[in-house]
Amino acid sequence: MPTIGYAPGAFDMFHIGHLNILQRASDECDHLVAGVVTDDVLLKVKGRKPVIPFEERFEIVRNIRCVAEAVTDQYEDKFRMWERLRFDVLFKGSDWRGTARAEALERKLSAVGARIRYFSYTTHTSSTLLRQRISLPSPGVLGELEPGPA
Repeated sequence: MPTIGYAPGAFDMFHIGHLNILQRASDECDHLVAGVVTDDVLLKVKGRKPVIPFEERFEIVRNIRCVAEAVTDQYEDKFRMWERLRFDVLFKGSDWRGTARAEALERKLSAVGARIRYFSYTTHTSSTLLRQRISLPSPGVLGELEPGPA
């Protein structure tokens, strides 16, 4: 029976760290599903809108070679995505390990025979670092920014 993996994320300002996680996840399952988190969920969970709008983030992730399937992730609770997809393993960044949310999800997934696999983040890059480096305001999608002089 093929192993189904699920890698949820905002994938905002897609960078090498995102690609590394998706490639590593793909290496550890037979069918990788990437869940692109909606703008509303991102605002609720992280307290900010993404820089890149959902439709563009989804299109980028959908076209990555190691991703077998991209889906819209509109849930804060990743167990709801398990109910929808019935994946065997959920891939998350190691910064999530040990949090109350992670431990609760580990228990729920374990009860249905699924598990979480944590990956180390690429230390030299992140969407947060990119946002700081280019000094974009945290809230606001690119489409909402004022156009500069021509």
